Amino acid sequence: MLRYVFRRLLTAIPTLFVIVTVAFFLIRVAPGGPFNQERGLSPEIRANLEAQFGLGDPLWLQYVHYLGNLLRGNFGPSYNMPDFTVTELFAKGLPISVQLGSSALLLALLLGSVLGTVAALNQNKLGDYAVIALATAGSTIPTFVIAPVIQLLFGLTWKLLPIGGWGDG
Repeated sequence: MLRYVFRRLLTAIPTLFVIVTVAFFLIRVAPGGPFNQERGLSPEIRANLEAQFGLGDPLWLQYVHYLGNLLRGNFGPSYNMPDFTVTELFAKGLPISVQLGSSALLLALLLGSVLGTVAALNQNKLGDYAVIALATAGSTIPTFVIAPVIQLLFGLTWKLLPIGGWGDG
């Protein structure tokens, strides 16, 4: 089993390399750039920004710098928030994402175990059919439809969870 996992991890490396390479070149050869949507930028300011971020270099050199930075864990500066790097923004949001994902996983495991047990104990009865109907609805209704309904019920109607935000902020 350990050998299988190791082999799968080794095949993931070239796959990630291909995905990163294709994504890099598709983004770079697409028309426009990160500063083309900014209104009111003079050509001189735009040229200075592109020079500052290395966007005027040849494509192959940008790619080499990009791969080197990726291997060092440096994802570069944020174009939208110039005071921060992408790594800093990622590190700031990661603990919240892990906590939210872990909570969702725990809730799914608990509900899935309880509802699966109910369905198994009431095979071909009302409890089984109710659990199957709930699971089918949960799988087929898009999240953009069910999320506002859940927010309405748990946040506004029952006041059990906040509608938005995280912690005190």
